[in-house]
Amino acid sequence: MSNHTSEFLLLEFSDIRELQILHFFVFLVVYLTVVTSNLLIIIAVAFDHHLHAPMYFFLMNLALLDIGIVSVTVPKAMANSLLNTRSISFPACVAQVFFLFLLGGSDFAILTIMAHDRYVAICNPLQYETIMHRGACIVMAASAWIAGTLNGLLHIGGTFAITFCSNIIDQFFCEVPQILKLSCSDTYLIEVGIIMFVCLLVLGCFVYIIASYMQIFVTVLRIPSVHGQKKALSTCLPHLTVMSLLIISGLLAYVRPHSHTSSEQNVLFAIIYLVLPPLLNPFIYSMRNKDIKRAILKLSDLGCVSKTVAGKAFL
Repeated sequence: MSNHTSEFLLLEFSDIRELQILHFFVFLVVYLTVVTSNLLIIIAVAFDHHLHAPMYFFLMNLALLDIGIVSVTVPKAMANSLLNTRSISFPACVAQVFFLFLLGGSDFAILTIMAHDRYVAICNPLQYETIMHRGACIVMAASAWIAGTLNGLLHIGGTFAITFCSNIIDQFFCEVPQILKLSCSDTYLIEVGIIMFVCLLVLGCFVYIIASYMQIFVTVLRIPSVHGQKKALSTCLPHLTVMSLLIISGLLAYVRPHSHTSSEQNVLFAIIYLVLPPLLNPFIYSMRNKDIKRAILKLSDLGCVSKTVAGKAFL
């Protein structure tokens, strides 16, 4: 089979029709929850002038990336379950890999920038507005998206340059480690090159985040009041939680021997790193942030008022 095969066959969740329908509805509920919760964050930040600050601007980017990550994979899995099919075209598979690594790389870069934002806010508060001005924030966010794009291009270039001996992917989406298993040629150099690039990228960001938080904790310990220390740390806790969730789920997905895991385990790990962070991130930030809570409640109040006005007009 050439490397220009017309389609791949993805892993079925089940060959029982009732279970396929069940998988469709479970994924539908999860997908709608992810999209709705992240859209609430985006709308709250966009329409509440109290949230027009660098931290919330980057949070809005993070929410947009989370919607993108689940939208690249989950709808196709839902459609396959509903239509009782396994196929995905070659271009669609390439697109999945590209956008997954674009969005995933950008996600990690945005989280790194958010660590920098907290570092400047706590360690250099008097220079915060000078350093984190509007233009600088736009440039940093754009750099994160560009880095993600380069990451996506590298992965599709390395992954789809090989010759395939099979078109059956042991996963419900086009996952790179599973695609590389289909190669007829020696993929060692490709795998090493991709892994080294990703590890260097992630390690560089991780080292910067650790260094930033070490400086933050040293600065916080110098704050004389306990209330001041708690207030400073409370702005960092959601970011640390989200960052830890992403790193742990990523390690579970990729830093493990793929040749010794079953299909069920592969699916479970994929759901953990694809769906869990986008699902939990909005709740983590909204639960620990009073400003976001207030903005979302304000949106709910506006929705109730508009419905009441519309109801009276109808009557």
